[in-house]
Amino acid sequence: MDTELLRTFLEVTKTRHFGRAADNLFLTQSAVSFRIRQLESQLGNDLFSRQRGNVQLTAAGERLQPYAEAILQTWGRAKQDVALSDSLTKQVTIGASPMFWEFDGISDWINRIYEAEEGLSLRLESVPRQSMAKRLLDKSIDVSITSEPPRIDNLQVTKVRDFQLQLVTRVPDCTMDDLNSLPLVFLDWGTRFSVEHSRISELQKTPVMHTHSSRMALEYMLNSRSAGFLPSPVVAQSVEEGKLHPVAGAPVMEQSLFLVWRDDNDKLPLLQTMLGVPFNQVSESV
Repeated sequence: MDTELLRTFLEVTKTRHFGRAADNLFLTQSAVSFRIRQLESQLGNDLFSRQRGNVQLTAAGERLQPYAEAILQTWGRAKQDVALSDSLTKQVTIGASPMFWEFDGISDWINRIYEAEEGLSLRLESVPRQSMAKRLLDKSIDVSITSEPPRIDNLQVTKVRDFQLQLVTRVPDCTMDDLNSLPLVFLDWGTRFSVEHSRISELQKTPVMHTHSSRMALEYMLNSRSAGFLPSPVVAQSVEEGKLHPVAGAPVMEQSLFLVWRDDNDKLPLLQTMLGVPFNQVSESV
């Protein structure tokens, strides 16, 4: 199968518009339509229901989408593996939710990995939290960074960093009683966080911003009167500079970061080298 057909399918899926997909792919709209018809012919099913201004996935299209994403990810990884040179002889793929790539200290950890392992090529991918276990099990990523490690046989878990989620605002001397007058910013940190957040009565309101990006949440809170929980590695500098302030009397939520990998990974010696690289604060395996 031509991977460009799948790439075109995913772009139409994302934009829900043949014209916008064509612009993003630097193709004509007729070329995009032709590729989709080719793919539908190969699969023997319509993938989109086409109505003016309303392009929707069919049931077959919805079933194809995760396979198309996995095939393109695997193909990209295969091309990079095959292209390894005399100077770059090993590749490891690390997956993490976008919010973790924004953490202070992550780039330093990556740089220390390069220093510890000569000839290493790293592939860093943003992976939705709900897809992480599947991506590990199908070997499309080698190791993941997560705050909610899956409890699945054949997956090994090591805790590498502790941190806190702090309730902060740019309003000085703010207390829990003042929260009723402040818009809420909700950084979606996962199931456990959502449960704990739901127990704080002062925060039970529709958020002005609901996001998976700690940087987006931080930028908004620095420029508006609002309040929300943000990770300590992200807000530390702003708090130190007096641009953000912890809310007095607010609970602090303890969190951890974990590395997760398959115990039968054929790159295990290389992963063990990576695990030996300090990740700011290192804890014992769990």
